[in-house]
Amino acid sequence: MNMRILTAVTDTRVFTAVTDKRVFATAIVSCLIAACATVTETPAPPDSVRPAETVTSALPEGMRLVETVERVGDEIVIPYEKFVLDNGLTVILHEDHSDPLVHVDVTYHVGSAREEIGKSGFAHFFEHMMFQGSENVADEQHIKIVSESGGRLNGTTSRDRTNYYQTVPKNQLEKILWLEADRMGFLLPAVTIEKFEIQRDTVKNERAQNYENKPYGLLHERLVEALYPEGHPYSWLPIGYVEDLNRVNVNDLKAFFLRWYGPNNAILTIGGDFDRAETLRWIDKYFGPIRRGPAVEPMAKAPAVLDADRYISMEDNVKLPLLSKSLPTVYFRHPDEAALDALANILGQGQNSLFYQNIEKTKIALSATASHACDELSCTFGMGGMPSEGHTIDDVKQAIEESLREFETRGVTDDDLARFKNRAVSSAIFGLQSVAGKVSYLALMETFTGSPNDIGANLERVEAVTKADVMRVYEQYVKDKPALFLRIVPKGESDSLRIPDNWTFPGRTIPQFRAMNETDLTYRRISDDFDRSVLPPSGPSPARPMLDSWSDELANGIDVSGTHSDETPTTIVVLRTRTGQQHEPAEKRGVADLTAKLLKYDTLDSTGEALNNRLGKLGSAVTVYSDGEYTVISLSSLTRNLEETLDIAAERLFRPKFDPAEFERIRGRSQQLLQSGDDFADYVANKVLQLLLFGEDNNFAHPSIGSEETLEAVTVADVRAFYERHYSPSVTEIVAVSDLPQDRIVAKLDARFGDWQAKPVAGENLQPYPELEGGTIYLVDKPEAKQSEIRVANRSLTYDATGEHFRLNLLNYPFGQAFNGRLNLNLREDKGYTYGAVSTFLANEYSGRFFLKTAVRNDVTADAIAEIMKEIDGFAREGMTEAELAFTRSAIGQNDALAYESLGQKASILALNLRYDLDPAWPLEQHEILMSVPLQELNALAAEHFQPDDMIILVVGDKDALLEDLRALGRPVVELDTSGRRVGLGG
Repeated sequence: MNMRILTAVTDTRVFTAVTDKRVFATAIVSCLIAACATVTETPAPPDSVRPAETVTSALPEGMRLVETVERVGDEIVIPYEKFVLDNGLTVILHEDHSDPLVHVDVTYHVGSAREEIGKSGFAHFFEHMMFQGSENVADEQHIKIVSESGGRLNGTTSRDRTNYYQTVPKNQLEKILWLEADRMGFLLPAVTIEKFEIQRDTVKNERAQNYENKPYGLLHERLVEALYPEGHPYSWLPIGYVEDLNRVNVNDLKAFFLRWYGPNNAILTIGGDFDRAETLRWIDKYFGPIRRGPAVEPMAKAPAVLDADRYISMEDNVKLPLLSKSLPTVYFRHPDEAALDALANILGQGQNSLFYQNIEKTKIALSATASHACDELSCTFGMGGMPSEGHTIDDVKQAIEESLREFETRGVTDDDLARFKNRAVSSAIFGLQSVAGKVSYLALMETFTGSPNDIGANLERVEAVTKADVMRVYEQYVKDKPALFLRIVPKGESDSLRIPDNWTFPGRTIPQFRAMNETDLTYRRISDDFDRSVLPPSGPSPARPMLDSWSDELANGIDVSGTHSDETPTTIVVLRTRTGQQHEPAEKRGVADLTAKLLKYDTLDSTGEALNNRLGKLGSAVTVYSDGEYTVISLSSLTRNLEETLDIAAERLFRPKFDPAEFERIRGRSQQLLQSGDDFADYVANKVLQLLLFGEDNNFAHPSIGSEETLEAVTVADVRAFYERHYSPSVTEIVAVSDLPQDRIVAKLDARFGDWQAKPVAGENLQPYPELEGGTIYLVDKPEAKQSEIRVANRSLTYDATGEHFRLNLLNYPFGQAFNGRLNLNLREDKGYTYGAVSTFLANEYSGRFFLKTAVRNDVTADAIAEIMKEIDGFAREGMTEAELAFTRSAIGQNDALAYESLGQKASILALNLRYDLDPAWPLEQHEILMSVPLQELNALAAEHFQPDDMIILVVGDKDALLEDLRALGRPVVELDTSGRRVGLGG
């Protein structure tokens, strides 16, 4: 769940709509092709691996060291030590003392693939249950303890494994180990029927929100049903079927835990700033007594097999049709995996791919992609696209087949392989910046291959791929091979398909189950020589980190802010020009977005494909986008390739071609994607809410992509004029994070951007905001919606780093920001109405808002609104409690240890400093306010800003199912269309 303090999410590789102001682009089509997970057969140990017997440090009894991996020279490796306890628990330690934090991951080798037919969704269900407390951890306390420790947490479920992880300041490590051990060894005594029922409702809400109520949301469920035979471990998704969740009882769930969640089926991986000997003692203390579970045998590799082409289709509440073609291939870390990855890259990834050239650029499809998605037992090669206006699914299918035939003749070029291999190296090096990323990789490799030491071996596999390998796997797995064609079409348009369905899902054969009883369960009792109910103390607090930044300027006055980071030989540069939708004429909204998009394509000197080819061979990236207020050019590069990467960024900025044909294609694509935007209820809710709060006349209240009507009015001449008038060093700033010293990075920047001539640029065009009709319910009809999207909002203060806006966010933390805040505990944990509910105060220089969002079942929509308004009213009257203030101080006050780790985090802080002209010491001032602000001061703000009658309520859902209940709430009800216009509904 995407909340600030996170819990149980499902890694099911299912399409999620983009809900911010930048309407999804390739996201819709990328859902066709699942991203490839990465892992392999255990390689022979390199020189960096030392056998266990050469390591002589004493270990706790019952623990043995298996191997030690160290870095030798400049090789790409994640150093670690691997241990095994007598109870079978595997432990991996990776020391990284660069930041005062630790990341703890517990991975269980169980996912939906180990479930029984008719009992689907258990692994994911347990992902929820594992956050509900254990024998020594009270209800709702696991998340509270981690949050109060200044940490972040989450859990994910896939086909093959479930993992739980926390990132915390280093002084909280013992506490996290105690928590993880308690739910491994002592969960079941705390599993009650009441908790079971609440979480069952929560999982149903999650399925409704992410699958049933989302356009294209059932794509992957239909795909696996058709690709795999009945009973195959991958023939259902981790989310499971609702009828299976309804069928089982709490004892079925307990039996699943007893079968799979023993220490011998788990891997504990710890990375970060910790004391090795102390950590091993804690592991032995808390995990050592937990008894081994039943033996777990490896599952047989089981790639799908098709004997002929299968055509299936489904109708959905969508405007744009979609085609997915899937072919079975191999399994995770099969010798052919890397070559198949290269094939997917050549065919359908990036501007140099055949699909882009033949299908996207020719406007047959909005986007056409290919990828090779790998899981432990099976991989799938996927291709697909979404037709452009005037074209059909059959046109896309034909274009894909013609591109494949061209590939047979064209073959693989040197540049194809260079792009694929160099991006793999760059990605691996950038991945070493984050402790969480390194820990996750180590845990995944150990789970699937039995060896964490994979990163270098995988790069060797990639580097070994030859042209002949790619052509061979194409012939073996793709050319003329049986495939699954899945078509999604708008309601009522199945007849438009040229090739009819030739396969129908036969349904599932559900075995007869006997309801399990408590007497059927055999518990593993544990004996301790200490009191496990005692919460471990925190260690000494680490020193408060601060970003050691520098400031400079280029010859033309562009402000540059940077910091030195030498953990990896990498550089990030972000050039931000304050030009966006606030500078657009109202009748031509979207021109800023179009201008930024066109900077990614041809220049006066090079084609877009040539620039992308150069970037690929460098392993670099240069992205350009408009976020509404700024146009951003962001680049990431291995430092050794920085100069050429900067040259490409400068060419894109200073030498755009603004080709008329490319303009027409991009504009048409934006218009067509806007048509599909209203298919997504969450997008509609966010869009309409902005208009209600800030008014039709303010550009920033509209999606930055524009509208179909305003885009139609924009010409390529408008784009050129917007570029000439609004792109200037006078409104530009640069952020740089690099292992280079200040003088060298500034010199490189000055050589590319220092001669840019400044010119005056007009400021933002802001119009008065409308009067809010507080207490009104606005209803946008979404016929047949399974859920209602609810928003509650009010305008609020503009941004400040240390003033009243900052205090409002402190106030909101225990109300609606923390997972265990009042809002989420009521709607999710107590009532089971929703998958999650969150609120926040959002602001910039010229606008601010209080924003509350959730999605709930239709039948509880009115009840949920009543509960939300009750919580808001209670908070206004009673305010924050002393306990909530203490929790907020502890949680936010210790979070700084996590704030400066990656290059991206550092760049974001530097950009914030520049944008608001902040003193670099503002985090210290925030901390002082946090620790000293009186409760009475915060509660006075609650009384002022949490007034339910001042807030508007927006509901996007099925009017026929909701209207009567909404009217019964006694508030005015006004119907709007998806553009925010009133359509007339009595109050």
